[in-house]
Amino acid sequence: MSAAHTSLRAGRVYIAGPMTGYAELNFPAFHAEAKALRIAGLEVINPAEINVDPNMGWSTCMRADIAQLVTCDRIHLLPGWSKSKGALLEHHVASALGLLVTLAEGAESAAACSHTPAALPMAESPAGA
Repeated sequence: MSAAHTSLRAGRVYIAGPMTGYAELNFPAFHAEAKALRIAGLEVINPAEINVDPNMGWSTCMRADIAQLVTCDRIHLLPGWSKSKGALLEHHVASALGLLVTLAEGAESAAACSHTPAALPMAESPAGA
């Protein structure tokens, strides 16, 4: 990746946080944080804008979200992220790829998170994988 291309992408940030079990899938919190980040001049990838159909399955949503996450330079965690299976997975992917990790006001730090990637429930691998 060229230096010019890197500088164009330096502000691309993915918002991660809990959705399942929250009123309105926590979309108001995602939208409020996206607005604040955009006002700060950042390009924002907001899963609440990717997965607008609440009837989509979790796996379908996560596949679409992770495809966008890997195009970002930073992951920005909302409060409650450490209790969310999806946000934990997103944080793991972002950390493994070397993305900068930032916290929204009130979000718990990764150091305080008691979950490890090994504790995440994963689908079984195909035979022979």
